This record gives sequence, C-alpha cells and structure tokens, in this order.
Amino acid sequence: MLKKLLFVTALAVIAPTTMVADEGMWLLPFLKQQNTESLKKLGLKLEVDDIYSPDEVSLKDAIVVFGKGCTGEVISDEGLILTNHHCGYSWIQQHSSVEHDYLTDGFWAYSKNEELPTPGLEVRFIDKIVDVTDSIKVAVEENGDPMKAYDLMFLNKMSKRLAGEEFIKANPFVEVVIKPFYGGNKFFMFYQTVYKDVRMVGTPPSSIGKFGYDTDNWMWPRHTGDFSLFRVYTDKDGKAAEYSEENIPMKPKHHLPISLKGIKQGDYSMTIGFPGTTNRYDISEEIIHYRDIVNASRIEMRGVRLETLGELMQADDKVRIQYAAKFASASNYWKNAIGMNRGVKKLSVIDSKLKAEKEYRNWAYTNNMPQYAEALDNMITALRNLYPIKYQRQMITEGLSSAVEFAKVPNADALIKAIESKDKEAIEKEVKAYKAEYAKFNNKDYDPEVDRQVSKAMIKKYLSMFPNEEQRPEIFSFIDKKYKGDTDKFIDDCFNKSIFADSAKFNKFMGKPNAKVLKNDLMLKYANSIRTKVRDLAFASKAYNKDLTLAKQVYIEGLLKMREGTPVYPDANFTIRLSAGQVQPYKPADAVSYNYYTTMEGIFEKEDSTNFEFEVPAKLKEIWQTKDYGRYAEADGTMLVNFISSNDITGGNSGSPVINGNGELIGLAFDGNWEAMSGDIIFEPNMQRTISVDIRYVMLIIEKFAGALNIIDEIDFVE
Repeated sequence: MLKKLLFVTALAVIAPTTMVADEGMWLLPFLKQQNTESLKKLGLKLEVDDIYSPDEVSLKDAIVVFGKGCTGEVISDEGLILTNHHCGYSWIQQHSSVEHDYLTDGFWAYSKNEELPTPGLEVRFIDKIVDVTDSIKVAVEENGDPMKAYDLMFLNKMSKRLAGEEFIKANPFVEVVIKPFYGGNKFFMFYQTVYKDVRMVGTPPSSIGKFGYDTDNWMWPRHTGDFSLFRVYTDKDGKAAEYSEENIPMKPKHHLPISLKGIKQGDYSMTIGFPGTTNRYDISEEIIHYRDIVNASRIEMRGVRLETLGELMQADDKVRIQYAAKFASASNYWKNAIGMNRGVKKLSVIDSKLKAEKEYRNWAYTNNMPQYAEALDNMITALRNLYPIKYQRQMITEGLSSAVEFAKVPNADALIKAIESKDKEAIEKEVKAYKAEYAKFNNKDYDPEVDRQVSKAMIKKYLSMFPNEEQRPEIFSFIDKKYKGDTDKFIDDCFNKSIFADSAKFNKFMGKPNAKVLKNDLMLKYANSIRTKVRDLAFASKAYNKDLTLAKQVYIEGLLKMREGTPVYPDANFTIRLSAGQVQPYKPADAVSYNYYTTMEGIFEKEDSTNFEFEVPAKLKEIWQTKDYGRYAEADGTMLVNFISSNDITGGNSGSPVINGNGELIGLAFDGNWEAMSGDIIFEPNMQRTISVDIRYVMLIIEKFAGALNIIDEIDFVE
C-alpha cells in the first residue's frame, strides 16, 4: 500500500492539498500540468493525453452524464452504455408494472428490436472544455454586481454569447454550460451533446442489482451486482436526435475495452465521472449547519417517511413498484446523513477546522493580508444569521414539502385570474396549461391513499420537531382554527374533498372551472401556504447569502494563495473529474481488517429466503453450485463480486468506470464505505474507499445468468 499522509497541519484540514496518494477529484484540463508525475507513480501506463485531449479522441469521450445525476460509460462500438442498477432504477421502474415487474424479475433485450425506448432519459457527452475565467470576470465587473458570477441566468446568457448565436442555432442538441470553480475564482465552459433516444437493454433483478438493499447500503463487505445497460441511438447520419423508429445505434468516438485480467492489491485504479457535491472548503460553522440542520432533519423526518412508506409498499405490489424509486432516493441520503454525522463526531472534524481557521488567520495577518481573515469572520457572521432561517426552511422541505406529495399541487393564480376575467380564450389557454401541470403531479407513480398516510405521519412529526407556532406556515393557523389542531381530520378532508385528490373529479371540474372552488380547495390552500413560507424564508436569507457567498470567494482566494505553486483541486460540482487510486484493503477499527474483494461465497453466506433484501435467484445459485463461471473467474476458480479501491468519489460518481493503467475497464463504482461517510467534508486517507462491481461479475450475469450472448458479442475483451 502506498503510504498515505494524515492531515496533520491546519491547512490540510481546511483545504484540498496537493495530490497525496489518492486524494482529489481533478479537473481534466489541468491533468497534464498538475498530475502527470502523481498518476505515473500510482501506476498509470497511458499518457495523460490519452485520458483527456482537447483535440484528439481520448478516454473522456467514452464517459457520459447518465440521466440527471449519475455517470455512465460506452462499452461497445454500438453505443452500449453501462451504469449502475440504482442509476437506472427510476427508468427500470418506469417500464415496470405488476404484469411486467422488471424491478423484481429483471429485463434483457435479446435483440435490438426488443430494447425499450425510455422517454425522458438523456445522456450527455462532453465535447469541449474551455477556460472562460477572464471573460466572466470582465462581464461581472462591467455589470457592477459581483453576485452575477453565481447567477445561473447570467451565466447562461454568457454561455450563449461566448459560444455564438450561430453555433447555438446550428446545434440544437448541444448545451453550453458555464460553471464556477474555487468559489467563483475560476470559470469553465462545457460543450456537451445531448442524446435523447436512449433505450433500456438489460438489468438484473433487484435481488442481484440491489442485493443487500438498505442493510448493506454504504457498507463493506458488499456483494451487489449494481449495474444496468442502455443504448444510445442517433439519426441515420449519426447525429443526436429525438426518438424515432428509424434511428440507429450510436457510433461513439471511443468505447472502453473490458479487462478479464482481474485485479490484485496495489493495482492502479482510475475513475472518470461526474461527482456531484463536496464541501471540503467548508469552515467549521458550515459543518455545524450541515450536521445540525440538513443531516438532523433528514435523519428525523426521513426515518418517519421511510417507515410509513415501507409498510405500505410491503402490503401492495402496485404500491411497491410505484414508490420504489422514491423510497430508494429518500433512503440513500437518510443513511448517508447518519453516517456523515457519525464521522464528523468520531474524527473531531469541527475541532480540526477551528484549529485550521486559527492558523489561516495567523497566516493572513503575518503576511499583511487582513482581508482574508476578515472574509473568514464575515462568513461566520453570515452563517450565524442564517442558522434560524435555514433551520425553518430545511424542516419544511423534509417534513411538509418533499414527503407530502400534494404540496406539489400546481399554483392556480394564473388560472383563477383567467376565470375571473371571463375571457374565454384566456381560460382555455390556462386550463390546457394547468392540466399539463396537474399531470406531472398526479402521474402513474402517485397513489392518493399512500400520500394520505404519509402526510399524516409527516405533519405530526413536523409539529413535534417544530413547536414554534409563529414560525410555522400559515396553514397551521387555519388547521388550529377550523380543525382545533386535528391534522388527521384536515388531511382526510383534503383527500375526501379536494378536486386534486382524484383525477376524475379534477377533469370534471376543469370542464367548468370555478375560481371560488379553487381558492377554497384544501390541497391548494396547503400547497400555497408552503410555497409562500418558503418564498418568505428565501427573501429573509437573501442578504445573508450574498454576504456569505462574496466572503467565501475571498476566503478561498486566500486559501489558493497559501497553496500558490501547488496543484489544488476544486470542490465537486457535477463536472467531469478524474480520481486516481489503487486497489487496496483497509482497517476500519482495532483488530479488524477488510480484504479488498468479495466473492460469490459471500452471497450465499448472506442468503436469507425470509428477508427480501437477501434473497438469491435460483439461477444464480445454480451457477454458484456448478461453478459455471466460464472465463470470468480467477485462475484458482474464485469468482469475485465486488472490490474496493482508494479512489476519491462522491454522489454523481455512481456508474463511473473504474479503469486500469492501460485504459481498460475493470469495474463499476457504485458506493462508498460507512467509515468514511464524512468524506464529502474531509478526505479520510486511511480508510476512504470506493466500492465497485468487478466487471467480470457483470459479464458473468449477462452471459451465464441472462444468456444475453448478443450483448457479450458486441464487447471488446482484453484477456
């Protein structure tokens, strides 16, 4: 194992540092100037230009943004995309029903004609990355408002200006996006092509793809086949296009060959993907916010939501399928919040940050740069002013908005105004628009009776956690007055009387809409009250957020000056990054050591036919009993399932390829480990690990379990 240096200096705790062993989510354009030597020492055999080149085909051309929050990679010259099962989960669920339960049974297309079009699913390829820092800074200065550097509308306008109107018009499937880095001290513009015809090709049953479910989530050892397959289609000229039966499989610039050589301890491992968010530049006060507001509310509120949903899902297969993706999403970061708070406490992260902040102030004053110390103090002041506002908003989000689905009933102000105007044309226009918005709320994955039960539980929990009546949304004054505080009675009336709780009732009403009925509708009254309170809180926090944002920009500028001449990576922001590491075990506690891989034997050690989380398909058991592993096992016949490496990843990296030193695919990243859950705040070099599916286990499932030889035939293997 490479010797890893602990964070022993103040600066090392307060900010990202040079590449020590495996730390860092590195920007691709900087690899050559910052990381060549480090990558080579870790075991990279390729040249850095083979990973990223602005002018030539490189590894980055095989990596995609999958959907809205995951990574995928191209693994064949026919546009076959590999990603995680949990990344494809909502799309698998979209295709599922009680009659065709692909979540439970899996799905395999044995020819391209059987592949399932998946409306709404998109993948994005990064075409070009351009440093536009100077242009943005000039434009911000000319505008006179420093907050424009963080304004999405302003950055969108700048992206169109810098890319050129003619280019934008000529390339309707190309998005040009500008994002800030290093707290707004640097800006990059990303050209990305959006492919909208994406079809589902294959997915194992959840008993493989989610084996261990919530019990094993974020844990090691792991035995999960967390993968799914999709295919990108283009028009006949090979260009991005909307779905059409005439479209053809994509011919990508590059696809990853699959290594069957296996892994061993110390092997080079590299991920390229789209990590979502890290907060390693955060100061102690920000971590307190995250611990006591964001995580605390997630733990308390989602615990109630998950318990209620789980009972309802187990009682009804239709509900189980409808709410599978929602449950998985809520559960993932519920457990993440528990683990992160545990890590913050166990590693004394806040104390370390406080010590580092003291060192930072001393550095600033010693070097006659007091503005940096003042920026840190201004951040703390803004954060303390924000605390009560942020707490209110987070409690509403977790307790009254996200979990209470009818809070998403669409705003009817425009419709009411049209009705009251008695303008027939305006009414028809607004009715059509409102029906479309309602359809987004009351879709196939919504069950009013589930929402009724979850809403009752969530509102009670919110009231128990938030006793300050004056700070609650106005709807609770209405409930106190009309219902004498009986929230269950209020919820029952919502679902018994509201036009929004029943699509037939809604459609009948929209045939002859009435403004008075809308104004008095209980669901709409609740939704409007929540929206109003959130808007008021946003307004109350605006000035403090501005102070915080501008102070943090100066603070990070100071950190960069402290590290001048040394490579420094920026926090993750769902842009393409590289993490380099090695296949390595770890020791989570005294007298406890974890190996770097798991095997098929471990699946059957965990097997429990009475617990759906650990059920094993009969076909997989047969493969294990007969040792029918083909070319995918080790030389001694052992079949690996998952492995761990020291790569630095976070949410958004799900589905990222794990690539060896020769540029070949060896695994599929899908999780982090429990002991390092505070990794988004501080890198934990001795135990932070990426959990991946061994690519040979993926191939075993495709070939031996599914018998999908058509998929195997289009893949390039390296023996």
